[in-house]
Amino acid sequence: MATAGGLSLLDAILFGLVEGFTEYLPISSTGHLLVLARILDVGQAPHEEDAIKAYGIAIQSGAILAVLGLYRHRFATMIEGATGRSESGRRVLVAVLLAFVPAAVVGLIGERVIKDALFGVWPVVVAWAVGGVLVIVFSRHGVLAPRDGLTLDVITPRHALLIGLAQVLALWPGTSRSLATIVGALLVGLSMHAAVEFSFLLGFVTLSAATGYEIVRHGQTMLDAFGWFTPLVGLLAAYVAAVVSIKWMIGYLEHHDLAIFGWYRIGVAAVVALLVARGVI
Repeated sequence: MATAGGLSLLDAILFGLVEGFTEYLPISSTGHLLVLARILDVGQAPHEEDAIKAYGIAIQSGAILAVLGLYRHRFATMIEGATGRSESGRRVLVAVLLAFVPAAVVGLIGERVIKDALFGVWPVVVAWAVGGVLVIVFSRHGVLAPRDGLTLDVITPRHALLIGLAQVLALWPGTSRSLATIVGALLVGLSMHAAVEFSFLLGFVTLSAATGYEIVRHGQTMLDAFGWFTPLVGLLAAYVAAVVSIKWMIGYLEHHDLAIFGWYRIGVAAVVALLVARGVI
């Protein structure tokens, strides 16, 4: 199959599917993409490291567009809030922007340390395993069960900042931004439906900012290494996979807690640890 640099069309599709399916599930897309790059031996050469990292973030655009399409009515209300025509839209818009700030500040300040110390397979394995155990424990105590609670129409700045602080934990690859924000939202009293929706909205802002930042810094490096067509294919694959993933997750969490994701995290951590220990990746 044709390649662009070290990225074939099949590689691009696989990256896009993994990004789309895992971005909004509480299992960490960053961790999956990092491991997939090792398995496919893509971007492992020193001169391709920045390119593959930029590619992994650029295809998040597919997941971003999926949320924009599925929640277009909510975004329309938020735009009305920005222009003073919707109080509930203004409240949600302010909450999303406030929740974005903590991770943005910490990420900018600690970017070099995070990339140097945490972007490796073993830190991801640890985050997967620890997060999985915590999810199972919280689920058994009913903390992560479907339940009624506050709606987004009454979310406060305090709620938003606490959820935003929870999102900071997701700067550790393998933790999962979705997991951190959903759990944070549930702990401050949001209903499961509202927690999931707020996680998606916050993800839209966070991923948009990260994608724009990375493209400005390393977009040309990515294009020089992989061209433009294969990243575009990956983006489209991510979009389709994200739409499927989001719709499934919304339906699943109406009747189930997050325990299944905890068991998955522990399982994938064990498999990846075994592969690394045996020198397979």
